[in-house]
Amino acid sequence: MIPIDSEQRARFDALVEEEVGRLPYTIQLLLQETPLLVEDHPASDVLESFGMDESQADEICGLFSGIGLTERSVDDGPEMPDTITIYRAGILTLAGGWSGAVDEAGRPTGGEARVSEEIRTTILHEVGHHFGLDEDDLDKLGFA
Repeated sequence: MIPIDSEQRARFDALVEEEVGRLPYTIQLLLQETPLLVEDHPASDVLESFGMDESQADEICGLFSGIGLTERSVDDGPEMPDTITIYRAGILTLAGGWSGAVDEAGRPTGGEARVSEEIRTTILHEVGHHFGLDEDDLDKLGFA
């Protein structure tokens, strides 16, 4: 797992605030009802639920916990509130880190703009799960 220090946390969280502020108003309203949590890494029980171990912790960018709106029923009992969690280390890993660079194919990778883009994509991906979209649906929308 890549370590996240307090400076990186503050920098990342400021980008989260900016990206949430750029989301459509209806998504911002949803996030008032479905808390957006930001953590460094997924907990071990989350990793286990995906069949992963600690060495794969930086591969997870986000998680929707709850029952998707299309799967709810009036017969459902009380549940824990829905939450959306995004993981700093996973997003930083996927984005290519804080330093901008160019990959072998000549494509830009890393840097603050890329981190912001991955934050936005991850939030929208997990919001999609809240609305009942699966991975194939999200891939078609460009949020995979």
